[in-house]
Order: sequence, then structure tokens, then C-alpha cells
Amino acid sequence: MILRRFAEHMRRQQWTSVTIEFVIVVLGVFIGLQANEWGASQAAQRRGQDYAQRLIHDLDKDLRVRRELAAYYDAVDDGAERTNTLLGRPAHDPTALVVNAYRATEYLYTAPTRSTWDEVVSSGDIGLLPRAAVDDLSDYFAFDNARSVLDVLRASSYRRRVRSILSHEVQQAIREGCSDVRGQTERIVGFRQNCTLSLTSHEIADAAEALQRDPGVRSDLRYQFSEITTARANLRGDIAHLERALAALRAASHR
Repeated sequence: MILRRFAEHMRRQQWTSVTIEFVIVVLGVFIGLQANEWGASQAAQRRGQDYAQRLIHDLDKDLRVRRELAAYYDAVDDGAERTNTLLGRPAHDPTALVVNAYRATEYLYTAPTRSTWDEVVSSGDIGLLPRAAVDDLSDYFAFDNARSVLDVLRASSYRRRVRSILSHEVQQAIREGCSDVRGQTERIVGFRQNCTLSLTSHEIADAAEALQRDPGVRSDLRYQFSEITTARANLRGDIAHLERALAALRAASHR
């Protein structure tokens, strides 16, 4: 209709009417474009808010898990420290030596919750999130530190040596009487402080003597300390990234 009137005014050289019709057309196009842009902006904003809420849920879970993993490796480190002390004492406590030497070989792993983050990245919507959160999340998800810790400690020479020295019966008794402690979320967070071994004093003494007699236990333990220290530092780094990302996402959500 407008185009037909516009053509009619042009044919009759009614320039005032032509100008008015032209302005109407331009304004209509402009308003339509603005409406579309506003609608797209609102949709992107809602999508960004949805991503933020989903990420907050995922990262809260990961933060709890990483804190539990850090506490677990603190307990592993404590076992290594006690083992080192007991190996240097002629009149050592054989039960404590056997239990702590075994505990210093342990590892634990829980994968990061990355489904929402992967969706954000693959969709190209990363710009919808606060920049501060993106920086920390990029670092956190770039490398699975907990998996790296798992791979290193599972293949450590100390673990292989200690578990080769201790008999199957001794290891089974440790697992049954000195098992893991679980937190509120049922994840393993450490070891029993008070535990008992269903072994004779002679069996325990023999196991402790075998550990102390093998010079490789001490040398491998020294290297194990460095791996445990790295593991704990990497997990503390994960925790710091998660805490900062959650703070940025929550701050943006309350604007």
C-alpha cells in the first residue's frame, strides 16, 4: 500500500507527499530493526543468565569436591610425613609405620563438572558471561589437575615399592580396618584416625621390618613428597579459580 502511494506521488510529482512517505518507510524500517535488535539483546541476556545459574550450580559442586580432594591429599601428606619420621626411629611403632606407609600411596579422583562450560564455549556465547569469571574458568577447565595428580601418584615408584613389599593379607587388613573417611556428600575426604588391623603382632612387625629394611622405600618416599606437594598446590589453585569465578557470576546475577 505504501509503495503504491509512493509511486503515485512520484508520478504526479507531489514531492511533499513523496518526502512524507519516504520518511514513513525509513522510520518503519528503523523501528523494526531496533525492535529486532532489542529482542535479540533480551534473548541473549536471558541466555547469559541461564548459563550463569547453571554454572553456579556446577561450580558449587566442583568447589566442594576440590576442597574434599585437597583435604584428602593433606591426609596423604600427613601419612608420608609420619612414615618418614617412623622410618628413622629404631624403636618405632610398627603398626603406625605400616598404616602410614600404605596411606602415603593413596590417591583419589573426581572429574570436573564441565557440561555447561563446554556448551557455552561451543555455542560461541562466552561473551555473555562476566569477563572475570571467564578468565578463571578458562584456566580451571583448560587442564584437569585432579586427573594429572591421579596419573602421577598411581604410577609412582613409592606406591609400587610399598605395595610390592606389603603382603596381600597386610594390605587387605589395612583396607578393612583403616578404611577411608567419607564427608557429608559421601565422598572420601581422609582416613580413620583410630584404626585396627586384624593381624598378629608378629605379622605387623614383619611388615614394618620389611619396609625399614628396603633402602628404596626412603628414596622413593622423598620423591613422593614432591609429587604430593605439587598435587596439593594444583588443587589449591583450582579452588582459588572456582572461588573467584563463583564470586564474579553471583555478583553479575544480582545486578
